[in-house]
Amino acid sequence: MIGLILLILPAILWSMGGLLIKSVQATPMAIAGLRSLLAIPVLLVLLRPHPLSFSRDQLLGAVFYCGTVSLFVAANKMTTAANAILLQYTAPVYVAILSITLLHEPIHRTDWASIGLALFGMGLFFLDRLSTAHLWGNLMAILSGVSFGLMVVFLRRQKQAFPLVSIILGNLLTAVISCPFWIGVQIDSTSWRYLIVLGIFQLGLSYALYSIAICRVSAIEAIMVPVIEPILNPLWVWIFLREVPGRWAIPGGVLVIAASVLCSLGRMKNGRPEGIKTAG
Repeated sequence: MIGLILLILPAILWSMGGLLIKSVQATPMAIAGLRSLLAIPVLLVLLRPHPLSFSRDQLLGAVFYCGTVSLFVAANKMTTAANAILLQYTAPVYVAILSITLLHEPIHRTDWASIGLALFGMGLFFLDRLSTAHLWGNLMAILSGVSFGLMVVFLRRQKQAFPLVSIILGNLLTAVISCPFWIGVQIDSTSWRYLIVLGIFQLGLSYALYSIAICRVSAIEAIMVPVIEPILNPLWVWIFLREVPGRWAIPGGVLVIAASVLCSLGRMKNGRPEGIKTAG
């Protein structure tokens, strides 16, 4: 149960991303780099002494983390927030396939049903606002989804280790790669406030919680429970910008939440894969 709660909290924090990213007046790579730079101190505070193994899983987890956060920022700047979040959350399909081949965690019929239900629900939720324009932004969002799925798998492969190290390395890699875009850039005070929230809470704290949760749940749960993020994302836009959701938003949102519940209940019924921590 604690593992599921630790997945819900990051999803709430992640859901603020679209609104905050669009509010920062800077290039996508500058935002991605500064956000990661601000997240690193938060993550280091939580890092207990743990040696860098530089294992393949640790390094690949860092690389795919970097791809996830960088591509998602680019997608939000190059296409609509709805497109960016919806296309990123094609990730459960990749996780389901890779769970079988790389993690040897079984995927049950309820898992596939929950994935289908979630994708259908998100389709309904964004039905009135999906756009085929902004081709490159949509492509960035799709690639972000691929990176997200791979990141989940390689973090999960470190279930007996300390996945937070991959996340710290991933943020460091993002900050270094984007150096030419943020060093010397003039950013106004309002944008800095949004960046601080993005770095400390929306990225740093959220992934700290996620790194703990992923040791306690299966890979498919680690990607299915946070699908509430695409529902919360436009909710913040509605609250703060008064952008009214489409008429299909409520039924779509209900289906997505039902998919998360179905996935969790199915895992409880079928049992958790070997190696998942159940205490605490």
